[in-house]
Amino acid sequence: MPEIHHRVPVSAAAKAVLDLVATGVGFERWWAEDVTTEADGRISLGFFDRATVYRLRLLERGEEGVSWRCESGDEWHDTELRSDVKPARDGVILDFRHAGWRSETPYFTSCNTTWGELMFRVKSAAEGKPRGPLFRRGSLAY
Repeated sequence: MPEIHHRVPVSAAAKAVLDLVATGVGFERWWAEDVTTEADGRISLGFFDRATVYRLRLLERGEEGVSWRCESGDEWHDTELRSDVKPARDGVILDFRHAGWRSETPYFTSCNTTWGELMFRVKSAAEGKPRGPLFRRGSLAY
């Protein structure tokens, strides 16, 4: 099965990175403005005035990483978002994977590019130079 994989060096503590990739509040700082944390702990992210909504369920959270299962979306359904944080000389390495895709479609390729941008937004936020979420209500932040 195809998977998206990015490794980004981050000059920050592991906790700072994990807080960004393990909570809805963290997602709002780099991914999307439209984030809802549900009573059962699942997180919903709305894109393009909620024309697309991804619902994520936390599978695992530890000191070295976090894993989410996507429970919605045509191509994202049953995929896994995994962020591992590994020690590095001047901070950490954020090792991100979006795994479990059924096939390598044009949408998969588009998501690969988008995830690359998003990982650098995580880096900026963790390093104290936030650029804000890529997806603003109704549009992209570009």
